[in-house]
Amino acid sequence: MSVNRLFDWVSAAAGAVALAALVATPAAALDWSGVPAKEIVLFYPGQSSFEWTLTQSDHSGAKKFREGKTCLGCHGGEEADIGAKIASGQKLEPTPIPGKTGSVKATVQTANDGDSLYVRISWPESPPTSGPKMDPKFEAKVTMMIDDGTLVEATRAGCWASCHDDAIGMASAQPGKDLTKYIVQSRTKITRQGGDENFRSSAELSDAMKADKFLELWQAKLNKGAAAVAADGYILEKRHMNANPVVNAEANFADGTWTVVLSRKLQVGKPGHKDIVAGKTYSVGFAIHDNYTEHRFHEVSLGRTMMLNQGDADLVAVKK
Repeated sequence: MSVNRLFDWVSAAAGAVALAALVATPAAALDWSGVPAKEIVLFYPGQSSFEWTLTQSDHSGAKKFREGKTCLGCHGGEEADIGAKIASGQKLEPTPIPGKTGSVKATVQTANDGDSLYVRISWPESPPTSGPKMDPKFEAKVTMMIDDGTLVEATRAGCWASCHDDAIGMASAQPGKDLTKYIVQSRTKITRQGGDENFRSSAELSDAMKADKFLELWQAKLNKGAAAVAADGYILEKRHMNANPVVNAEANFADGTWTVVLSRKLQVGKPGHKDIVAGKTYSVGFAIHDNYTEHRFHEVSLGRTMMLNQGDADLVAVKK
């Protein structure tokens, strides 16, 4: 073996060891018995955006939201009704998908082993829909977003903190501008139609990263009979996906139900990841893409809270 090839092999091996050190241990080793389970209803949001939530003429709760009321505080318990109305095309959906379900009931459990956080999500597979496959590579995807209290928008609105009116497939999307999810702190100007390409400077975006002003996301991409494909990234001026995810994803499909466990180390020490520590309240949101859908054609949860070990959050990641 030449010196150069030996150097390349050693470098690759070292990189693999470093990545392995950041990935959580297999969730199969975790005992889920006794871990509290929370039922969370995810619903179809159509073209409802962060700007829509702020506009009184569009959203009757806009004033309460601006004053600090959370989406869950107003609409908890209404998710199935809201989703059915939007999925049918009665409001906020100009191109309804035939057969699209308005909501999905998921069961969520969270736990930790002192080293890693584990999030277990189970839900029944949705009935098939008609129409083309938007993402033919994957039957389903499940995503979780996390904030550590830095973004007040995420605390109040959950995933809507990153959903804007000019993003792909939304009401104000412009041809040729495929804007992904982003947060308002990345723009110098926001209108009812969104923030467009009014990006803050590179220096300002760098400062935002250092100040934890971003949303972290975890994702599992799913096909029956195949291993889950893990993905992770963060949302600032756009959605950034990491080439080498530190999130681990395990999945099982049985008796018509998906069960997925997403996990990672509590502290990664890399940009784009939030440290998960005891005593802090985190904002979390969940999304499920079923029937080969992508972008906004998903079911989403209203924002929930999460804490490590103990606390009064919606989800408590108990020590196992």
